[in-house]
Amino acid sequence: MSESTHLPSPSSTPKPVLASDEPKPRNHPIPPASHPRQYRAIGIVRGKYTPDEADQLSKGAIVTEDGNIEAVLLGRVISLIKNHIDLEQEHVWVVYPRTRQDDDHLHLQILGVWEPENLDEDIETEDEAEAATPPSSEEIDDGFFSIRGQVIFYDAESKKVIVKIRQSPKKEGEKPKFFKIQLLGALPDKPINHFYDLKVKLLDNVLTIQTCEDMGYVNNRRKGGKPGGGRRFDSKFKGKPQIAGSKPASTVREKPVPRPKPKTEG
Repeated sequence: MSESTHLPSPSSTPKPVLASDEPKPRNHPIPPASHPRQYRAIGIVRGKYTPDEADQLSKGAIVTEDGNIEAVLLGRVISLIKNHIDLEQEHVWVVYPRTRQDDDHLHLQILGVWEPENLDEDIETEDEAEAATPPSSEEIDDGFFSIRGQVIFYDAESKKVIVKIRQSPKKEGEKPKFFKIQLLGALPDKPINHFYDLKVKLLDNVLTIQTCEDMGYVNNRRKGGKPGGGRRFDSKFKGKPQIAGSKPASTVREKPVPRPKPKTEG
């Protein structure tokens, strides 16, 4: 594993960009981040996709050199596979990684196939025509993942890392959702609640951190909130505390002691 890099936190706190807000240029399956704090979890895996059932392509596994990884197909990938992809061959799959909460196992969501030499469905714009030729599937770094998010757990002894990724809502008005990715690797001291840009490699079907960059502290406090909370104590109150069930002290004044009358001569 290459040495981790811990950069100083930026002076300003940029607004986070959610996982699905990233642009999708055609010159690479994993484009550079569009924002210093863009949340995302995406990677590429070379292997042979094998569906669990012949008549149901949506669920199956990617067979790699290190073993099988559970996978599901998303969106229009199903029609793409039916019409253009030979499942008897290996392909470079663009995937979203997920960690199962019950057993911590990795599974993948397939959102595309990277074969620019064979597949060209998008309309080429003038700017894209002048761009560099996209790398072929053979030139892609197999097993590379880009994980960008908030570190919420780290154990230096076991090197277990959990990163929280925020997702943009599917419907307008919904709150952003999040999911957690489990990684293996070393981080600098006190990484909790810091936003990290992590370069990750899939080794023996385990997402292993290669390099890391600290993008700064993530402030989770809600705007307008005050630490501590609770009601304000009124220092002007001067009464004595009352014990529950006890009677309040009497406020009736006692009768004054009468002054003695002067003696008269008889």
